[in-house]
Amino acid sequence: MSKGFLKTLFLRLIFITFGCLIAAFALECVLIPRDVIDGGVVGISIMASYLTKMPLGLFLIVFNLPFVVMAFQKFGKMFVCLMFYGVIMLSLFSELFLETGIVFSEDTFIASIFGGIILGAGVGIVLKCNAALDGTEIMAIKLSQRHPFAVGEIVMFFNVFIFIVAGFIYGPDKAMYSAVTYFIAAKAIDTVLQGTSEAKSVFIMSGKYEEIGKEIMKNLDKSVTYLEAEGGYSGTKSKMVYCVITKIEIPKIKDIVSAIDPSAFIAIENVHEVDGKRYKKKH
Repeated sequence: MSKGFLKTLFLRLIFITFGCLIAAFALECVLIPRDVIDGGVVGISIMASYLTKMPLGLFLIVFNLPFVVMAFQKFGKMFVCLMFYGVIMLSLFSELFLETGIVFSEDTFIASIFGGIILGAGVGIVLKCNAALDGTEIMAIKLSQRHPFAVGEIVMFFNVFIFIVAGFIYGPDKAMYSAVTYFIAAKAIDTVLQGTSEAKSVFIMSGKYEEIGKEIMKNLDKSVTYLEAEGGYSGTKSKMVYCVITKIEIPKIKDIVSAIDPSAFIAIENVHEVDGKRYKKKH
């Protein structure tokens, strides 16, 4: 194994450990004391622990083991090893926080919101390191290959079932709080995975594409790319200007385009993550 690989693996293990620490805190110190659960295998484990009075960490390991084995064929050895490490760390940290007796908030509403944010941040960090803490999506991927349902639909059905069961165990109110927590956690995971970059990709269709491109490079110091394009109705071949800018630069680029070609077509889209010296030069 090369030094680069070992360094990457070491950093992943550190971040996975940190993510598990955050997630365990959210579960044991914020959500579970208020009888609020998460979806997926974690939610099932919490309910099983509540009913049997046995450690949550035990169920996290037992219930995730089949999915760890299932992931071996689909995702490879590295993913399985990192997932198993993550599940073990989450189980250990859960037991450690349980022993501390720390309770983040006595208000269920506040606990469900901030618990979801903290849990989502922890899970997101783990996912970003090419690992997982919950085998639900692995199961959904396998089932989607045999049935005419998308992965997201299977996960949603699975979680709806979990929250219905939670309604019978904890009561309807706690089940609804749990659904709120799951939704917030999912958004927090997306934020961690996709970043909070306010970058925008811009496509400009104009016969004066070269002049527009030069002005963008001159006034905004942004690199541009000319893409081949062809009109659907006219069949006229031309070129399209493509560049990535920040949110605050949108009015400036509109002014540039409007001054050169008022009839130009501009399309602006969100960009979740950007990497490159030309973009980061000024930001």
